[in-house]
Amino acid sequence: MDVSTEGSKIKALVLAGGTGSRLRPITYTSAKQLVPIANKPILFYGLESIANSGVTEVGVIVGDTRAEVMEALGDGSRFGLKITYIPQDKPLGLAHCVVIAQDFLGDDDFVMYLGDNFILSGIDDFVQAFRDRTDGTCAQILLARVPDPQRFGVAELDEFGRVLRLVEKPPVPPSDLALVGVYLFDKSIHDAVRSIYPSARNELEITDAIDYLITQGRRVESRIVEGYWKDLGEPEALLEGNRLALEMIAPMISGTVDSSSRIEGRVVIELGAQVRSSLVRGPAIIGAGAVIEESFVGPYTAIGQGCVITRSEVENSIILNESRVSDIVRMEGSIIGKRAVVGQRRSLPSASRLVIGDNSTVEFHRG
Repeated sequence: MDVSTEGSKIKALVLAGGTGSRLRPITYTSAKQLVPIANKPILFYGLESIANSGVTEVGVIVGDTRAEVMEALGDGSRFGLKITYIPQDKPLGLAHCVVIAQDFLGDDDFVMYLGDNFILSGIDDFVQAFRDRTDGTCAQILLARVPDPQRFGVAELDEFGRVLRLVEKPPVPPSDLALVGVYLFDKSIHDAVRSIYPSARNELEITDAIDYLITQGRRVESRIVEGYWKDLGEPEALLEGNRLALEMIAPMISGTVDSSSRIEGRVVIELGAQVRSSLVRGPAIIGAGAVIEESFVGPYTAIGQGCVITRSEVENSIILNESRVSDIVRMEGSIIGKRAVVGQRRSLPSASRLVIGDNSTVEFHRG
């Protein structure tokens, strides 16, 4: 049995090839991992966390949105990383990602990180624990307690925290411990992913590969994420992640605020942004080149670059780059895609006029 020693090299495998169907229509034109929270793409938080853990070599799995992901990440130097891109022609499962990344991974230990995860506390301690292990552990999975384990892959543990089995979306869960989407492996995972068969959805499941290791008598340990964790693949989760990310911002005003405006609380106003005759109450961020005029921007709002908000109230929302909002009495809990226009007709007749794409949601409040 191979036993890793302290200080062993660890690489990272980051999955950024998913379709993001639960975030449509936003993800029709953007990779889900690049949707921003607090004006920074979700994927950037993960890469920063990986870099902070001391890992420098990262393989990024890319799919149909590879051009956009590659343009955003470049060679990885902005994060202190060296990135190697690994194309996946079809989404054939997490274990399939390990299969196609074997040339990059070699025999090194690695952390596998799903690109739409948001772990507030980072992964430094988890990576260090795996790096320092001396007990023959071949895999370590991160878990979080959830109120609805039926929606997740769930782990059953023994009294020492070792993994006995993993169950995908069980009707009767053996625990409330859900798989977080961060895994650490040694080279034995390569034999495991080659020894399993596609599931009913025709994918190679990483849970099956981990179960294979367990049946072979290998040691699979678990670690509990005590802080905030969220898979940001759904609109409500995205808004919640945005709120948490905004809680961490440091106030900074690089744009201009006129004398008839007020800034309250922790607010970031990026370079070239203008706030005129408005109230901005933090935590909030106003992107570079945005214009806020005769408006109220409330807490937990992220407004992207080049947006224009006029005569409107916006709170607890994400508005992506170059969108325009005008004459809206109250917008709350909303996600507005890039270059969208949301406005109120000022002339009669007073009918609503909508141009709405597939999988959109529009709600009108009836007082």
